[in-house]
Amino acid sequence: MLLGKRIRELREAKRLSRGDIQERTGLSKLYVSRVENGHTVPSLVTLERLAAAMEVPLYQLFYEGEGLAPTPEAEPRKSGGKFKSRDGAKSKARFARLRQKLAESSPASEDAKLAFGTLAKLFSKI
Repeated sequence: MLLGKRIRELREAKRLSRGDIQERTGLSKLYVSRVENGHTVPSLVTLERLAAAMEVPLYQLFYEGEGLAPTPEAEPRKSGGKFKSRDGAKSKARFARLRQKLAESSPASEDAKLAFGTLAKLFSKI
């Protein structure tokens, strides 16, 4: 599937001209034409603008099926859901160094407290 071709299909299905898209997005008709013909790769922000102008969800620009795109089944984690380190001693040493740096920087800082709390929770599982 080519993105430009899909954008053109959606635009034509909605019976919108390139001029209509220009009015709704502020993008020039020439730019829309270049996207539809595959000469220009639009940014994600531009794709969002195009989707909004055609009143379709963003994923519809990439999905050719009808209705909602299927959601794949997630495989269960092999680690049993817990964080596991390859080298627990090495990670604990890194945590100790980070803890020391945070303590030396400015212990009263709210950012330091938040960072330390997050790291403490993360490394307590090792």
